[in-house]
Amino acid sequence: MRWENLTPESGQTDPALFGADSVTTRTFDTPEFRGVTFHEIRARSIVNRVPGASRMPFEWTVNPYRGCTHACVYCFARKTHSYLDLDTGLGFDSQIVVKLNAPELLHAKLASRAWQGEHIAMGTNVDCYQRAEGRYRLMPGIIAALRDHANPFSILTKGTLILRDLELLEQAAEVTDVGVNVSVGFVDRELWRTVEPGTPAPERRLDVVRTLAEHGIDCGVLMAPVIPFLGDRPDQLRATVRAVAEAGASSVTPLVLHLRPGAREWYMAWLAEHHPGLVGRYERMYAGGAYAPTWYQRQITRQVHELAREYGIGPEGGAARRRVRPARPATEAAADAEGPVQLSLL
Repeated sequence: MRWENLTPESGQTDPALFGADSVTTRTFDTPEFRGVTFHEIRARSIVNRVPGASRMPFEWTVNPYRGCTHACVYCFARKTHSYLDLDTGLGFDSQIVVKLNAPELLHAKLASRAWQGEHIAMGTNVDCYQRAEGRYRLMPGIIAALRDHANPFSILTKGTLILRDLELLEQAAEVTDVGVNVSVGFVDRELWRTVEPGTPAPERRLDVVRTLAEHGIDCGVLMAPVIPFLGDRPDQLRATVRAVAEAGASSVTPLVLHLRPGAREWYMAWLAEHHPGLVGRYERMYAGGAYAPTWYQRQITRQVHELAREYGIGPEGGAARRRVRPARPATEAAADAEGPVQLSLL
């Protein structure tokens, strides 16, 4: 395993983030962590600058973990494990790097005169509320640092553990801009079990949206990924947007599956095993690179936006609101919703 000269998620090699002498390897004999190895390290920095060529709409990130027990077969971050000479398949799911000193490093960075208080995004590489966070509890210290310095931040997660830190989020929202988005690409339970085996069920994630909204914290849904030929039927898109609306999300943003190197190989191997008839269609769809054709992305975006208007999901901060009575669609996630909720209009 290569620890020396490890840099942020860009994969460059100078300066080093930590050395081999700062790594402790640990396993836990508990059901939720069986088969998982944790590499506890003392990082040298925690605030990462996003590469200039990135499509991301932010410049700085904090990632307290590398690798993710969510085990999503499509995860674009798998390639980052290769920088450590770790496997990007099962190794990414089971070899987790934990930056134990992330909160104290962030405190020091935010207190620096050189820091200008820029927005910091979290959950952009791997989920900061994956199962490991239940044991290591790094996020309370991270959020507290951002709160204490009134530094704007956002969190993207599939994890329900974020509700543990609800009080801290409320405190931070009183002094700075706080954005939360929950990732729910679909509410099809069979699809969820096969492509996101380590994540909370989609309806549990929508419960997070509902709870945050009830506590005055706007929460959007990143409808990602929309998976071609498996999760993109009109009835599937409708069921998902309807469930998102009933949860009280402030916005819904679709994102079509993209297959970068590292993720592409793992996903295509999974596809060949579970849906061999789709392999040729995927090879043609992604022949041009990591992203689906522009026409397909625009088609999905248009469909989701039309459904969002139909169900009254509006942009964050929308003033008008109406009440939507939950239906009883076939999906279990939507069927679990109870009572009317308030939604922003476009």
